[in-house]
Amino acid sequence: MTTNDASTESLFRILTPHWRAIAATAFAAGVLGAAGSFLIPPTYTARASFISPQPQQNSMAAALASLGALSGLAGAVTGGVKSPADQYVSLLQSVNLSDRIIDKFKLVDVYDVKFKADARKELAENARFSVGKKDSIIAIEVDDHDPKRAAEMANTYLQELRALSDGLTLTEAQQRRVFFEQQLKQTQAALNTAQQALQKSGFNPAALKFEPKATGEMYAKLQAQLVVSELKLQAMRRSMSDDAIEVQRQLVIVNGLRDQLSRQERPGSSPSDQNYVSTYRDYKYQEALFDIFARQYELAKVDEAKNANLFQVIDVAAPPERKSKPKRSVIALGAMFGGFLLACFWYRRKHLQSLAPLSA
Repeated sequence: MTTNDASTESLFRILTPHWRAIAATAFAAGVLGAAGSFLIPPTYTARASFISPQPQQNSMAAALASLGALSGLAGAVTGGVKSPADQYVSLLQSVNLSDRIIDKFKLVDVYDVKFKADARKELAENARFSVGKKDSIIAIEVDDHDPKRAAEMANTYLQELRALSDGLTLTEAQQRRVFFEQQLKQTQAALNTAQQALQKSGFNPAALKFEPKATGEMYAKLQAQLVVSELKLQAMRRSMSDDAIEVQRQLVIVNGLRDQLSRQERPGSSPSDQNYVSTYRDYKYQEALFDIFARQYELAKVDEAKNANLFQVIDVAAPPERKSKPKRSVIALGAMFGGFLLACFWYRRKHLQSLAPLSA
């Protein structure tokens, strides 16, 4: 027989004569635990859920395919977008949204705390957000002693989340829309300037030898490709070092386009002719660039409108009818087990004290 077995058998012999007292102590502790659980204020849990917007893959692919040279640039702009569900959970946990809930329900007074930071900690313990692994459904659960307030807080999370997300560029469509909107405004201003310069430029029949339309269109195409390539290079340098192979390859493309443009910009037969041709080239370039950005801006706006309609609420929180805490049966069983251990320890200690005079 091992030492552990002998110790267990010895303890069993010590406690067996007192089994009635031990059982009575455990039962009394369970009764006291169950009675004490009635002193704990009941907690109610309200639950709301919604489907997070999903990216429009088909529309995204069509937009990138129509970009041509801009496809790599758009990928660099939107490549870091996180999962929509993870983004919305992060927004639900943000300080901005938490403060809105705290102010609306006056949780500083409800939680009986002094500072708003303490109310945020208390709210973080009472509010939980989870994402379904298979369906990407986001659940909002809020605990409170008042069932009506718990339901109102869960629904307010939905309302404030919608209001907050409307002002942010979360989806890839929103990011593309913002990017192309900025580029469109800049290009429109440059196009107006180029048009005014073209109207003011001189022209004589000798300038026809330069075939300004064909030359201007070729120059505009090269210049547009150069601007797009430079923007893509800048986007790549934000996440890669200059020694990266992708950056070096893109740098070669940019230098090659610059060389082609320099050959296109040779001086003409006279200053007036050259002035007309150069202004015409600049005008055609700005016009081509404006057309590219305008088409992509409209595509991004359509995709953004589609994504906005996908924020769908599944379950609106209702005041819970049953409390979620405390679990009186769990408290009673825990108290009973604690009373049992305490009684066993007491009678074992009493037995050892009775043996002490004999050993002395």
